[in-house]
Amino acid sequence: MKRLFVALELPDAVRRHLALLQAGVPGARWVEPENLHLTLRFIGEVEDGVLHDIDEALDAVSAPSFDLTLEGSGQFGTGTRARTLWAGVARSEGLIHLQQKVESALVRIGLPAEERKYTPHVSLARLHNAPPERLARFLAENGLFRAGPFRVDRFTLFLSHLGRGGALYEPLQDYALT
Repeated sequence: MKRLFVALELPDAVRRHLALLQAGVPGARWVEPENLHLTLRFIGEVEDGVLHDIDEALDAVSAPSFDLTLEGSGQFGTGTRARTLWAGVARSEGLIHLQQKVESALVRIGLPAEERKYTPHVSLARLHNAPPERLARFLAENGLFRAGPFRVDRFTLFLSHLGRGGALYEPLQDYALT
C-alpha cells in the first residue's frame, strides 16, 4: 500500500518565508520547511497496482501555468479543538482550475470523489492542546502575511512515509503545466 497525495511544491524562498512564521505557539508541531506544500488532492492509501493508473491520469491533465500568492493565516478547528495552523492562498482561478482537473482525472479512474470543499492552504503546524489565546495572537500577528507571487508551472505526485517524527514526503513524479 502506498499513501499518496498531489500537491504544488513551493519555491525555496517561499518555504524560508513560511518557516519564519513557525514559532510562538505551545502545542504546535511545526511542519519541516522541506515538507511545506500546497495540496491539490489527498489520495490516501492505494494498492501498488493503482499507482500506474494514477500516474497516467495525472499525466493527461492539461492546464495552463499561473502565478500564485500566499496570504494571510488561519486555523482549522476552534478553541481547544484547533488542529491545524495554516497560511492562506490569494484567490486564484488558475489554482482552482488545476485542482478541479486533478480531481476529475482521479475520479475518472475510479477513486472516490473528495467530499470536502477544497480550501487551498499550506499547513504550518499540527496542534495539540494549543492555548487559544496564543493561537489568537499568532493569527493576529500573521494576518497580513504575504509571499509571492510565484510561478506555478508543474504539480507533483507525492508518496507520504509516516514515521515517529512525522511524515516524510517523497516526490514521485512531476507533471508540467502548459
